Amino acid sequence: MSMTTRAAILYEPGKPWEITDVDLDEPKANEVRVKFMAAGLCHSDDHIQKGDAPMRMPVVGGHEGAGIVEAVGDGVTRVAVGDHVVCSFIPVCGSCRYCSTGRQGLCDAGKDAGTGMFPDGTFRFHKDGLDFGGLCVLGTFSQYAVLSEWSCIKVDDDIPFEVGALVSCGVPTGWGSAVYAAGVRAGETVVIYGSGGVGSNAVQGARHAGAKNVVVVDPVAFKRDMAKVFGATHTFATAAEAHDFIVGTTWGELADHAIITVGILHDEVIENALKVVGKSGQVTITAVGGGELNTGAGLLIGYQRRVQGAIFGSCNPLYDVPRLLGLYRSGDLKLDELITRRYRLDEVNQGYQDMLDGKNVRGVIVHEH
Repeated sequence: MSMTTRAAILYEPGKPWEITDVDLDEPKANEVRVKFMAAGLCHSDDHIQKGDAPMRMPVVGGHEGAGIVEAVGDGVTRVAVGDHVVCSFIPVCGSCRYCSTGRQGLCDAGKDAGTGMFPDGTFRFHKDGLDFGGLCVLGTFSQYAVLSEWSCIKVDDDIPFEVGALVSCGVPTGWGSAVYAAGVRAGETVVIYGSGGVGSNAVQGARHAGAKNVVVVDPVAFKRDMAKVFGATHTFATAAEAHDFIVGTTWGELADHAIITVGILHDEVIENALKVVGKSGQVTITAVGGGELNTGAGLLIGYQRRVQGAIFGSCNPLYDVPRLLGLYRSGDLKLDELITRRYRLDEVNQGYQDMLDGKNVRGVIVHEH
């Protein structure tokens, strides 16, 4: 048996998101069907739409989502019917080498993110004889989706779905980039390049970790203003202005950390980040989309600088998603303020245009049922 669900899909890169009805299979063993209530408009989906990142097409978009478990297949133990859940954009099996050593964000089960295919080689979305993958084997731009129980994190019923959707990806990715991947410590100086949905949370993480100076570089005045809401101590429109400030405020020692969370990674921001950190400083790269890291080795060796890549902010989703929601509940983490605008599913293209125009920290789709 199957059901019909409304979804935003892509048939090929470069084309706009198309809203259509697709067929959805029943969940198989260790799978669940989720009724999605909210989905985040993360830049990663736009990278797929623009063709910046490889993805099997056709695809149902969306990898940030929160909803309610409606049905479960055989053998499901992690969640039950009626549970409120947040999606982990990387599934967590709990037993592979990486999960079992506290690196859930690197779980081997994440290998199908670019195809949306289930481990048995099949798909759950279909239309006109075509199989549709879900982005990250999720597809939160659909009213309903079938996903692995490994992609589900149970959360308390009082957490708003719109807030829950943001901790699928953007919040832990940004917060963890500062707290875990960079390892920011009390009294340090941090420069964050790009203050959108991910960068705003890198700001919050750096402040929560005790950084003295949290310096944001972003060309968009609205995002600079919002960065101060999230804890930035200083904001600049250009990397050059930020560099001059860092030289002055540290008496030439430069920053301890640079975190790159721009919308599209490029060589210039990598170079700026490397030059703004001082001896034994670290550049943490969370942004995607380009950049070749074409730098002379001397820039690393002379000052013993480090470059660290980060996915999911080096978070452990099963632990960190509830933890972050606990910080939200206690008032230590601002999540409501991240949501600039809400959209219907059929407004998804407008939502991404608003993001690209610098109007949103984070846009959220509120599913209608």
